[in-house]
Amino acid sequence: ELIGQMWNNPDEIPGNGVDDDNDGYIDNVHGVDTVNFDGDPMDDNGHGTHCAGTIGAAANDGNAHVGVAWEVSLMACKFLSADGWGYTSGAIAGIDFAVANGARILSNSWGGGGESQSLYDAIVRAREAGVVFLAAAGNSGVDTDSSPHYPSSYDVENIIAVSAVDRNGQLASWSNYGRNTVDVGAPGVDIFSSVSDSDSSYAYYSGTSMATPHVVGIAALMLANDPELTAGQLKSGILHTSVLLDNL
Repeated sequence: ELIGQMWNNPDEIPGNGVDDDNDGYIDNVHGVDTVNFDGDPMDDNGHGTHCAGTIGAAANDGNAHVGVAWEVSLMACKFLSADGWGYTSGAIAGIDFAVANGARILSNSWGGGGESQSLYDAIVRAREAGVVFLAAAGNSGVDTDSSPHYPSSYDVENIIAVSAVDRNGQLASWSNYGRNTVDVGAPGVDIFSSVSDSDSSYAYYSGTSMATPHVVGIAALMLANDPELTAGQLKSGILHTSVLLDNL
């Protein structure tokens, strides 16, 4: 479902052990790994594969699982280890790599840690390049207007912060929210998608991490329809065509 959806680095020759494009990573054909400092972003946790499947799994095997945008190019930028830890510097390196290599949409199903000026600056650089930055609002059940969650709470125009709702349109009990710091809600409870245990593995996950790639897929479909859309137009279109839920 994902092998045919992966971005291919046009300036890197696969498997030759050489950094052909001189970007500091050897054989980084499908993306980059900034936690292990190599060119192989293979998912050894499962979380990223689940999110990727929601964004753009191909409609190819009749198992009732397909991504929102099933003809898409997925660039893997890994900065978290198999155990889910990483550094802000790795996140920044991934953001900068994606922007430098032409990504239009950044899907960020991660968060935590304190406010970082350097991470803020990286998101601003993405904005200046016309890139929209989708961010999970977090799973602590708090109002991020008063208890900020990063990166979703940074006040940068290209950020779309996403909370999680269930199949009835109710805010998930554990989802963060915020009148000023969260933009939209999307399905994030018991989401069925691919995982990395094997080429035929699937699982139900819940979280704002699962909600975010639904909105990413919508943004990708919007760009497929009109590649000239700016980040501001993408955000405005998503916010102003969403269904209004009274409980949000």
